This record gives sequence, C-alpha cells and structure tokens, in this order.
Amino acid sequence: MSAVIKDADFELMAEIVKPDAKQRLSLGRAGHGGTAFNVYRNRLGQIVLDPVKAIPAYEAWLFENKKALASVKRGLTQAAAGRTVNLGSFAKHAGE
Repeated sequence: MSAVIKDADFELMAEIVKPDAKQRLSLGRAGHGGTAFNVYRNRLGQIVLDPVKAIPAYEAWLFENKKALASVKRGLTQAAAGRTVNLGSFAKHAGE
C-alpha cells in the first residue's frame, strides 16, 4: 500500500469536536463539498480522512489495466509536449 500521508502540512480545522448522539462527527468547513472520504485509523486512535472521487464502473477497466493506463498517460504527456500528428478529419467515421 502506498503512503496515506501525501503532505505532512496539516491545518487545524476544529478543536475538541465531539460526536453527536449517533456517534457522527460534522466536518463543517473542513469538508470538501460533495467529496467522499476513505477513513484511516491507527492503533493510537488517530484518524485521517483521505478525499476520494468515485469513477463510473464503465471507466474502472482503465484503472485496473496497468498497460492501458500507462498508454493513456504516455499519450497525455506527449500531447502536452506538443508531440502530436494530424491525421486529418475523422468526420466520415462519425456516423449519420
């Protein structure tokens, strides 16, 4: 597993926050509107919330296929560097 802590520069967002009657904590302004979180807890009880974004199931194959993902990343890097080839119009393949 890769390291959970990607940046050690933490900012205190709230102090002494207590759970409600259902044992929930409100993130308040610390939340990322609409973002989901993976929750990690160590043996000392410290908790880290790692923001995540879900992807549609029909796109998951790309992230599960390392060769295809590497190819897409390589293509994006090449395009960003201006290493592209104009193959002309693909209009005839677009359908009717």
